[in-house]
Amino acid sequence: MLSLNDIKNLLQHNRIADFVKLNKLTPRDIADFTNRHSKWASKLFQHLDTKNAARAFKFLRKKKQESIIKSLPEEKAAELLNALQPDDRTAFLSMLPGNAVKELLKVLTPEHRAKTLELLGYEEGSVGRLMTPDYVTIKTNETCRQVLDIIRQRGQATEHLNFLFVIDDKGVLIDDINIKDFLVVDPGTTVAQIMDYQFIALNVNDAQKEAIRVFRNNSRFALPVVDNNGVLLGVVTLDDVLRLAEKEDTREIQKIGGSEALDEPYNTISFSSLIKKRAGWLIILFLGEMLTATAMGHFEGEISKAVVLALFIPLIISSGGNSGSQASSIIIRAMALGEIGFRDWWRVARREIFSGITLGLILGIVGFFRVFLWQKLHLYDYGEHWMLVASTVFFALIGVVTWGTLSGSMLPLILKKLGADPAASSAPFVATLVDVTGLIIYFTVAFVIMQGKLL
Repeated sequence: MLSLNDIKNLLQHNRIADFVKLNKLTPRDIADFTNRHSKWASKLFQHLDTKNAARAFKFLRKKKQESIIKSLPEEKAAELLNALQPDDRTAFLSMLPGNAVKELLKVLTPEHRAKTLELLGYEEGSVGRLMTPDYVTIKTNETCRQVLDIIRQRGQATEHLNFLFVIDDKGVLIDDINIKDFLVVDPGTTVAQIMDYQFIALNVNDAQKEAIRVFRNNSRFALPVVDNNGVLLGVVTLDDVLRLAEKEDTREIQKIGGSEALDEPYNTISFSSLIKKRAGWLIILFLGEMLTATAMGHFEGEISKAVVLALFIPLIISSGGNSGSQASSIIIRAMALGEIGFRDWWRVARREIFSGITLGLILGIVGFFRVFLWQKLHLYDYGEHWMLVASTVFFALIGVVTWGTLSGSMLPLILKKLGADPAASSAPFVATLVDVTGLIIYFTVAFVIMQGKLL
C-alpha cells in the first residue's frame, strides 16, 4: 500500500511506469493526499482512472473540488463530471457561482445534464438536493426471476442495490423490499407475494436535517424520496447523510464554543477568516461582561462595608455560569436529536429547576463547609460574623446555580421558537448572562442575611 509520501515521490519523479499503482489507492487515500498536497493534486487526478477519480472526488473539500476541475484538461474534467453520481455532482455544482455552473453543464451528456438540472431545481438545503435519481424499480406482477434479470440489466448504473422499490403504473411508491428477500424464495414467487406494504419515505421538500433524523431512527442504508403525491423521485443513501450529519454537528459544536461556524477545515481556513469568525462573538461577550463591572459598581457600598463578600464573587458567578453552560449544551444537543422541542418547555423548565436546586444545594454545602473549615482551622479569619458569611455563600449558590440552569435550558428553546439558531445560545453567551445576574442574586442574598450586622 502506497503511503502519502510514496504518492508524492511517484508524482514528483514522474515515474510513468508506476502510475498504474495509483489506481490501487482507496478513495479515502486519494482524498487525504489531495487535501494535504495541493501542488500535486491535479497531476494525481490526471493519472487516475475516471472511475477511481469519481469515487474519491466526493470525499474532497469543496474548494479542493473546484480547484481540481479547473486544473484538469477540459476533456479529463468532462469525463470526471460525467462519471460522478448525480447527487455528488449536484452537491459540487451547488456551491459554484451561476456562470461557472452554466459552463460546466455544457460538458455533461444530455442525460446527465437533464438529471443535474432537475436536482438543482430543488430548494437548497432540501432532500431533493441530496437524492440520486438512479435506482431500480419493479412491479407487483413480476417474478423473482424477472427481478434478478432487471438487477443484472440495470444494477450497474445504480449507486446501491440494498433495496428495490415497488411502484404502480403511475409511479407511486407502494413498497420497498430488501434484495435479500428475492434470493431466499422460489424464483417463480411474485413481488406481490413478498410485499408487506410497509415502508419509510422522505418527502422531496423536507429539510436535509429531517433526513438525518429519519436515518438516525431507522437502520437503513437508503431511503426513497417521494413528492406530495407519493410518486417516487429518487433515493437518499446513508453515506451522503453521514457526511451531512458530520457537517451539521461540526457547525453546531463551533457555535456552542462561542464562534461562528468555520464552514471549512481549520487547517485550510485563512488567518483573516479565522479572526473574523471569532472576533464578532468575543466583542459581544466582552460587552456583556462589562455589565458585570457595572453591577459590581452598583454594589460598591456593600462591598466596602463587608470586604469579605468580594472573596466569593469568582466562586459564585463561575458556579452559575458553569451550570448554565451545562444545561445549554445538554438542551441544544437534545433538540438536535429531536428529543425535545418548544412544546416541552414546561417539562424541561420543571426538571431543570429541581436539578438546579439540587446542584445548588450540593455546591452550597461545599461552600458552607469551606468557610467553616477555614475559620475553625485558622486558615482565614472571616470575622465574628463568619456564620453569616457561610450562610450567604450557601443560599447564594442555590439561587445562582438554579437560575443558571434554568436560563441555560430555556434560552435555546426560546431562540428556536423565534426562528434563530439554538446553537447561538452558546456556553460562553449563557455564562456571560449568568455572570451579571449572578452578582445581583449574590448581593441581594447578602443584603437580606447580613442586614443590620455587616451591612
